[in-house]
Amino acid sequence: MSETITESKIEPSTTAAGQQELLEQLSKPEVQQSLNALVEQLPKINEMLGALTQTYDFAKSIATDEVLKNDIVGGFAEVAGPAVGKVKQVAANVIEAKDRAEASQETIGLFGLMKMLKDPQAQKLFRFMNAYLQVSGERDSQQK
Repeated sequence: MSETITESKIEPSTTAAGQQELLEQLSKPEVQQSLNALVEQLPKINEMLGALTQTYDFAKSIATDEVLKNDIVGGFAEVAGPAVGKVKQVAANVIEAKDRAEASQETIGLFGLMKMLKDPQAQKLFRFMNAYLQVSGERDSQQK
């Protein structure tokens, strides 16, 4: 499947018409003013183009640097790893507690509640709930 590429030749009449149209456009005062403004700004445009080229080269070098990519991925895994482990542990605890609660037919009475109040984990939960409610109340009062 080979394709041949043919060169198209521009006819002289088309070129002359295009040149005539270009000269007409250049003769307009607003086009001349725009060209003057553009020529005055060329040093700034050149400076911006240089900075943009440097930025592009830097971004390209970072994007193709395998060592940097591996370091970033490794750093992310190092930071996220403990959090992922903790989330998995909490999820496993929740699932097991749900299963135990569904399997239990135990009725918790007043004395059962009093016994639960002495449990260190229950105390930790109550302290957290208390602190959360205080923070929530403070934030609500600040917003009003």
